[in-house]
Amino acid sequence: MEVKAYFVNLKVSPKKARFYLPAIKKMKPVESLEYLMYENTDAAVILYKAIKTAVSSARQILKVEDNLLNFKLLSVEQGQKLKRYRPGSRGNAKPINRRMSHIKIILEAKTVKPTSAKATVGKPVKSEKIVKKLIKK
Repeated sequence: MEVKAYFVNLKVSPKKARFYLPAIKKMKPVESLEYLMYENTDAAVILYKAIKTAVSSARQILKVEDNLLNFKLLSVEQGQKLKRYRPGSRGNAKPINRRMSHIKIILEAKTVKPTSAKATVGKPVKSEKIVKKLIKK
């Protein structure tokens, strides 16, 4: 079971947002929120909001607690560029590219299988079978 969240045209450059990805991918989403809360950059704030939104939607859709969620995919892609110009020397124009980014998050829920008492108690172990055969002889 997985939930997809895709955030488009966020006003942060992809290079600045990708800076946090190696550290965050290893963590669970809840732990990454705690990590990003204390970072001061704009990229960290935007990633925090995106992950928080993805976690809350996963909680509602999958009806799972936050600590059972894991990142299946977390990527930052390049979005649109706003091309602007500043006046330069001798009548030249100096280009400015304002980059935007897309963040793609896929969260998966870890399923916990309950252990049944019948499976462990009811089946005889091979050593018990051997002991029973020896007793019969």
